[in-house]
Amino acid sequence: MHTSDFTSLLMRWNELANKRAMPWKGEKDPYRIWLSEVILQQTRVEQGWKYYEAFVEKYPSIQHLAKAKDEEVFKLWEGLGYYNRCKNLLFTARFVAEKRKGQFPDTYEEIASLKGVGPYTAAAIASFAFDLPYAVVDGNVFRVLSRVFGISTAIDSTEGKNTFTELAQQVLDKDKPGLYNQAIMDFGATVCKPVSPLCSHCSLQPVCTAFSEGRVNALPVKEKVLQKKHRWFYYFQFEHKGTILVHKRTAKDIWENLFEFYLVEGTEQIRWNEEQVHVWLEEQFGIKKAEVSYISPVSSQQLTHQQIKGQFIKVRLNTIPSPLRHYEWITINELKQLAFPKFINQFLQQPTLQQDLF
Repeated sequence: MHTSDFTSLLMRWNELANKRAMPWKGEKDPYRIWLSEVILQQTRVEQGWKYYEAFVEKYPSIQHLAKAKDEEVFKLWEGLGYYNRCKNLLFTARFVAEKRKGQFPDTYEEIASLKGVGPYTAAAIASFAFDLPYAVVDGNVFRVLSRVFGISTAIDSTEGKNTFTELAQQVLDKDKPGLYNQAIMDFGATVCKPVSPLCSHCSLQPVCTAFSEGRVNALPVKEKVLQKKHRWFYYFQFEHKGTILVHKRTAKDIWENLFEFYLVEGTEQIRWNEEQVHVWLEEQFGIKKAEVSYISPVSSQQLTHQQIKGQFIKVRLNTIPSPLRHYEWITINELKQLAFPKFINQFLQQPTLQQDLF
């Protein structure tokens, strides 16, 4: 795929379908953009929204914020946590007001040199306020680029950070960098979501490598996944005409080289029911007809450094959607020859399932 195809499809989606509303969207005042970015550094949009509006109302300019008493500002920040951000906010406001006569810097290098401003925040301010061609690279951007371009390099490795930063800069719309940066972040937040992305309604589906290879739920890859204490594994046991989908785990992770079913990993519990499974099947694969024959209770397994919890969901398919054709489809007898992790074997060995595995 040519990178320009990705960029034009994303910008077209932004123009025709992006309905995500936020009070700072389209803002050109660097003070307000900086303020919103600092608030959002370790805060979800839903929570940060009211804080942003409260700050803008009380301190409409950087000079107003610079003159405010510390206690007053910290009181307004109360509940947001990570109070170092608030200290940096005050320090930078006073620096700009006193040393730069209230004039916010307008080059990437100067913006990046401000206290509490890293490469991501600097790129956001530079592109949104001054239309400078710097790509933002956050979790949403990593996820979208990893899936669309099919990159399995770990996003939290040095190599991964370099690869994705370079690619993000390459696919940036240099004529409309601010609009593009907002578009890719909105796309990651509303369409290419971490769990249950809206693949079957996705404008980038025709050029998405992960979708065509059935790897959407396996990307992006994180090197530090082993540091997680609790992981949720949802296994979809897909059956079609007496065959079942299996997949060998090849990543440097638990259960390497053992087999498993189609996996959706989440950071928290998803309360699956039949209706939800049907919605997920349609959103992921465009499957409108399938039989959800079983949703297991929650199982768990304690490993040395982490706890695995999850469920098994059995689905009979009339046809195999193209993203799942790349997987191995084997018979029940062949299934017995393969090595599975204990977590899956405990499920397979339940007496009630022995009679009717499919």
